[in-house]
Amino acid sequence: MGKRVSVTNQDKNGRNTSFRDNQTHKQMTRSQFVQKIKQGKYPNYEVRKINGIDTPVSKPDSTTNNNLD
Repeated sequence: MGKRVSVTNQDKNGRNTSFRDNQTHKQMTRSQFVQKIKQGKYPNYEVRKINGIDTPVSKPDSTTNNNLD
């Protein structure tokens, strides 16, 4: 299986702003993805505060299938 979530848009500073769930084909904003991660719907991802903004990131592990790119 390929990547569960892909980044579909970034702002001019390189911050990921839009995401696509490749399993359900649903688009999400950063805040929607953050909320779903906090609800436990994406266990391979976590939220980190980067420059004061909740930011979705992949959990560190040995696989690249959950990396956001």
